[in-house]
Amino acid sequence: MSRTITDLADIGLDELNRTAALQTRVDRKYLATPAEVRTFLGALPADSRVLTIAGIREFRYVSVYFDTPGQDSYLASARGRRRRWKIRERDYLDSGMRWLEVKTCRGERTVKQRLQIDVAERGRWSAGDRHEMHRALSVCGMPSVPLDALAPRLNTSYLRTTLLEPGSGTRVTLDRRLIWTSADDVRAVRLGELTVVETKSAGMAPGRVDHLLWSIGVRPHRFSKFATGLAILEPGLPHNRWHSTIGHLRSRLREGRPETAAATMRSESS
Repeated sequence: MSRTITDLADIGLDELNRTAALQTRVDRKYLATPAEVRTFLGALPADSRVLTIAGIREFRYVSVYFDTPGQDSYLASARGRRRRWKIRERDYLDSGMRWLEVKTCRGERTVKQRLQIDVAERGRWSAGDRHEMHRALSVCGMPSVPLDALAPRLNTSYLRTTLLEPGSGTRVTLDRRLIWTSADDVRAVRLGELTVVETKSAGMAPGRVDHLLWSIGVRPHRFSKFATGLAILEPGLPHNRWHSTIGHLRSRLREGRPETAAATMRSESS
């Protein structure tokens, strides 16, 4: 059967979170062409479901990543440190909500904690927000991150579809039309037609969805929206960790005129 997104049953956000919240998880990331995405969707188990909110199945995301003047977050990833962190603000444009998210990594496991915020200026967090950020970092052994020194470093925007494969409890996200924009809005780079496919599961072993992607020739890549995007926008940064991925992307990347991520999202969704 040639299955598409329209053939999949809905799942609401509350049910998805009850079934597969996966705030602590193992992530695997893939870069797939439109043809590979169609083949993947066609091969999914028939009981797979797609996140649907108010009839919408594809959602507009804008994220702003923060780092220190010494680029501690980026360099921890670039040097492959076992303890790594990312702090970002993420806007869900379709709902109008903004979340402050702290992602920490210990080895292969990722832990994400988040707070809903309502601030007009990026990085203007309350004392309570900073307390929760410090707590999340401390729990993962990183209490010394200088929160007062953080500043916006990179913007990303994309369209996301979220799937659930119930048999394994794996959450799958499909991110397309990814655009990286420098924090000063001077440079923008588009990923083109490639879709970032990410599997999120509780176990360390690859799941059924991963094996399905492998069976159609789509292999995992070392990829980070923050770190890979920053390395492409600023080629002088150390980027050996993503060298092969960046090489894979070079022929597909398109540089765009300077524009903010939010403006790009509005134009592409109109």
